[in-house]
Amino acid sequence: MKIYVTSVFVDDQNKALDFYTTRLGFIKKTDIPVDGENRWLTVVSPDAPDGVELLLEPSGHPATTPFKKALVADGIPLTSFQVDDIDAEYARLTGLGVVFTLPPTDAGPVKMAVFDDTCGNLIQIVEMAGQP
Repeated sequence: MKIYVTSVFVDDQNKALDFYTTRLGFIKKTDIPVDGENRWLTVVSPDAPDGVELLLEPSGHPATTPFKKALVADGIPLTSFQVDDIDAEYARLTGLGVVFTLPPTDAGPVKMAVFDDTCGNLIQIVEMAGQP
């Protein structure tokens, strides 16, 4: 068994697609209309185009809004992405206007930072200790 798709709930799929592709550098993999304005919309890492897909899932379910707000209020990231060089990625992303709630910080076996994805989520990036 392996992970095929994982999700982030987003307030606006078009805004999310723009953020996740133009700022984070993911590429669009699947875009299929589902109902009304909603789509099965996934992005992937350009380094692993056949790898795990990230579903930019609409926040339509009544439980998602209070869930997302509670996580943000407590400073808890919804998900985490690994990077090779967190300081370089932090500089690149801040240069693109990404707002961080936590700058690169040593945390034992990882160095981590947290940013706002503009779609109602905090996202963590990590660099594993001892790795480039």
